[in-house]
Amino acid sequence: MPTRPLPATQPAPSLSRGRATRAAPAESSGAENLRGAGLMMLSMAAFLCNDATMKYVTQTLSLAETVTLRGVMVTAILWLMARREGGVDWWPAARRDRRLLALRCAAEISSTLLYLMALQHLALGDISSILQSLPLLLMLAAALVFRERLGWRRLTAVAVGLAGVLIILRPGTSAFTVWSLVALASVLLIVVREMATRGFSPAMRSGTIAFYAALIVTLGAPLMPAETGWRWPTAAETAALGLSVTFLTVGYLTAVAAMRVGDVGFVSPFRYTSLLWAIVLGMVVFGEWPDRWTWIGAALVVGAGIYSILREARLRAQRP
Repeated sequence: MPTRPLPATQPAPSLSRGRATRAAPAESSGAENLRGAGLMMLSMAAFLCNDATMKYVTQTLSLAETVTLRGVMVTAILWLMARREGGVDWWPAARRDRRLLALRCAAEISSTLLYLMALQHLALGDISSILQSLPLLLMLAAALVFRERLGWRRLTAVAVGLAGVLIILRPGTSAFTVWSLVALASVLLIVVREMATRGFSPAMRSGTIAFYAALIVTLGAPLMPAETGWRWPTAAETAALGLSVTFLTVGYLTAVAAMRVGDVGFVSPFRYTSLLWAIVLGMVVFGEWPDRWTWIGAALVVGAGIYSILREARLRAQRP
C-alpha cells in the first residue's frame, strides 16, 4: 500500500519551493467534479481491495515471497509505462536528485515492508484508520521542511487528528500492540518519502521515480525474515496475486486521473471513502469489526483531514 503514488493523490497543501506561481485552473463544472469524485472513490476501492488481497494471500504464503512475486509483476508494468515517457533515467544528472532518489528508495522499502507486516496482524479497518492521518502529517511536515505557512485553524486540525490516532492506538491498554507502532512507523516513513519526492527537480520523470520504488521493494523483499520457506504458489494464491497487481494498477491510474478532473477541493475529500472500504472488506472477508474507540478516533482523523482540505481550498481561492 505505501507504494501508492501519493503526490498525485494527496490533498496536502502545495509545498512551494520558490517556483513561479502558476495561474489557478478554471473552476470545473458539476459533471467534471462528479466524475473526479467517482474516480477517487474507485481509486480508494482498488487500493483497499489490493490490501485485502495481500492480507489474504499472506495468511498462507510467506510475506517475502508474496511481495517479491507481486513486485516483479508491478515493476514490469511500471517499466513499460516509463518507456512511454521516454524510458527510465538510470543515473539522474543532478547530484541532488540522486541523493533524494536514494532517500526516497530507503523510505519506500522501509514503509512498504513495515506496512505489509502490520497488515498481517492488524484489522484492515484499524490500519486504514491510522493511515488516514497521512494528509495531516504531510501538512505539518510541509510547514517544518518547506516553511509552508500554517494558520492556527489547520494546526488545531492537525492536533485533533493526532489525538484521534492516539485514541485508535490506545497506548497503555490491552488493545495496544507492537504492530500498532509498526503501522505508525510506516506512516511516518511515507511522510519522509513524500518530502523527498517534493524535492526532485522538474527533470526527474514520474515514471522513473515510480519504477525505482517498485524495483527497490522487489529487490529488498527476499531479505525479509520468512516464517515459512518459499514454495510454488497454489492456483488460488497465483490468482490472488494477479488480482492484487490488477487492483494496484487500477488504483495508480485512477488516482492520477481523479486529480486531473474536477476541483481539488471537491475531489480530495472522497479519498476518505477508503476507510469505509476497509471496514466493509474487513467485515466481509476477515470477520473484523472495529470497536467504538476506533470509530471515534477515525471520526476525529477524517473530520480533521476534511476540514484541512476545505480550508486549504478556501485559502487557494483567496490568493491572487
